[in-house]
Amino acid sequence: MVESRIGLCGMLVAAGLLVLSGTAMATEQSQQRQQGRNTNQAAKQEARQGKVDCRQANNKSNAECRQDKRETKQGGRQDKRDIKY
Repeated sequence: MVESRIGLCGMLVAAGLLVLSGTAMATEQSQQRQQGRNTNQAAKQEARQGKVDCRQANNKSNAECRQDKRETKQGGRQDKRDIKY
């Protein structure tokens, strides 16, 4: 009877530690996702503003400004991947 209680307690402790480690991992992943989202949103805003500035300066064609915007957004996506993986 005592041995079965010790075995049961040990299993409960092990299960508790497993749940806690899983929770900590999920929290870390959540933080990485949030950092990735923030980075991506910042890159989008930077790309928008860059295109507006490009068009106002009128030193490039619309196609060149659009390409600059794409490159800025792609750089943000890569930064997001670097954070997550």
